[in-house]
Amino acid sequence: MELVVRNLTVARGGVPVLVGLGFRLAPGGVVMLRGPNGSGKTTLLRTLAGLQPPMDGEISLPPETIAYAAHADGLKSQLTVTENLAFWAAVHGTRDIEAALVAMNLASLRDRPAANLSAGQKRRLGLARLLVTGRPFWLLDEPTVSLDTASVALFAEAVGAHVAGGGAALIATHIDLGMEAEVFDVGPFKADPDTPAGSGAFDRDFDAAFDGAIQ
Repeated sequence: MELVVRNLTVARGGVPVLVGLGFRLAPGGVVMLRGPNGSGKTTLLRTLAGLQPPMDGEISLPPETIAYAAHADGLKSQLTVTENLAFWAAVHGTRDIEAALVAMNLASLRDRPAANLSAGQKRRLGLARLLVTGRPFWLLDEPTVSLDTASVALFAEAVGAHVAGGGAALIATHIDLGMEAEVFDVGPFKADPDTPAGSGAFDRDFDAAFDGAIQ
């Protein structure tokens, strides 16, 4: 099974952002999504994750195979590190959180409430959720924000282990993670300002229902 995108148009509020996208991501692969700020990378990732509908084109990958990490860390501040991970593990039908705690250097913080973590620690915990989903395709939107150099290296190791185990990752980042990867630049697919806009009604309703509910 692989992610196949064909002639995809993605939109925000009914206005096309990227047009005619096409690429593949197979198990064991990493694709770095590149483009300037505001170029549509987040809109593309949200569409691939099933959080908003495409305007046109085809996405072959079932949403239940995808784990999406957005800008928000998706944590319950009153719960401890362990409780947060256990919650997400239960949601995805898995149980073992120890490997995730170790991989993201959180073992010593296991009993600390998320509210008392630093920005970088919260980000590591948010990314550790990926490791307990059991899902093979990771879609990551600027995952290294708030991470120091050592934590970026930890994250890169986690992605490497995931890919080596048959997973795959699509990562929007400006950071060199030091791993072998293809690069997909969204710049050439920027929508023409004269591209007709849709009504955007379904897009807005879908966003209102799901924004903040799924991370």
